[in-house]
Amino acid sequence: MVARRKVAVVGVALSDCGRVDDATPYALHAQAARRALADAGLDRSLVDGFASAGLGTLAPVEVAEYLGLRPTWVDSTSVGGSTWEVMAAHAVDAIAAGHARVVLLAYGSTARADVRAGRRTGTLSFGTRGPLQFEVPYGHTLIAKYAMAARRHMIEYGTTIEQLAQVAVQARANAALNPEAMFRTPVTVDEVLAGPMIADPFTKLHCCVRSDGGAAVLLAAEEYVRDCRTSPVWVLGSGEHVSHAAMSEWADFTVSPAAVSGRLAFERAGVRPDEMDFAEIYDAFTYMTLVTLEDLGFCGKGEGGAFVEKGRLRVEGGGLPVNTDGGGLSAQHPGMRGLFLLVEAVRQLRGEGGARQVRRGADGGLPRLGVASGTGGWFCSSGTVVLGVG
Repeated sequence: MVARRKVAVVGVALSDCGRVDDATPYALHAQAARRALADAGLDRSLVDGFASAGLGTLAPVEVAEYLGLRPTWVDSTSVGGSTWEVMAAHAVDAIAAGHARVVLLAYGSTARADVRAGRRTGTLSFGTRGPLQFEVPYGHTLIAKYAMAARRHMIEYGTTIEQLAQVAVQARANAALNPEAMFRTPVTVDEVLAGPMIADPFTKLHCCVRSDGGAAVLLAAEEYVRDCRTSPVWVLGSGEHVSHAAMSEWADFTVSPAAVSGRLAFERAGVRPDEMDFAEIYDAFTYMTLVTLEDLGFCGKGEGGAFVEKGRLRVEGGGLPVNTDGGGLSAQHPGMRGLFLLVEAVRQLRGEGGARQVRRGADGGLPRLGVASGTGGWFCSSGTVVLGVG
């Protein structure tokens, strides 16, 4: 049996993010990709694998052409926000098996600028074909699905709206430490609750921001690590899971697919949730953070409310820093945000967090283990990746 090669993240970058009115999505892909290659110090000619989704009629063929790449390994998996964790898992398998040497994951979106310019409207649904035809005609929008799931958790376990608001408050506290975050002004629980109602029980600040932006991640086989200018961040384990498409097929609104993807990722990495120094979790809505924390094993089922209400998610003074850049609730959210989770996780493990840098315990050392968990659709899919250094 041929030994599998180890795989590391050797380059990460963001494009310009937030309010970007003068760039196309293709340009943001390219900007992030160039920056990730520069971060790694690798020549573009070594990239023989490419993965992307969300842009073009033949994604990622059109994006690869725009970037001047002719990959011999390609992935166009599209499962919403968890796309990038799933793609990273696929890329690791391909590199480990010798099917690729260096794989580039890239994303870019002008979701905010397009709405502002009238090129698109706010996305209320994903269409009315297939299973969705039984929900959309009755006003069952994307946000309504998350809101309904949150309400189920509140009824089932006594989770309060104040506890959910704490997720937004602590995300903003972390964003205040991030000069690249879109919104940095601290907010209080009362301010979250007083906002305009979007979908009961979510007010505006329970929901992610709409931004522009792109991200890129470069993964390489172990033999290329010595040629990189950065310290390697190793992919230790990953898991993926698809739960449902129609809400009527979701067995339990209080359990996300991260319950499976997380278990698989930790088992394959040979580590436990309580060994993680931080977590980057998809947070299009506050409930996503809370229920994913439960399902990843950081607290018991139904205990998420109590877990988050004491400031545990903060970089400063928190027991488990979560979404250290401010997350989709405050930093940026240009659509399928899962790739941004990987970028931030790598930066934390390399000690590049600046004012938001996570420190370990009493010795103040840099983190050694972290997890990124993306969610797609309306808890339809999940991808979880465990990363480590040393």
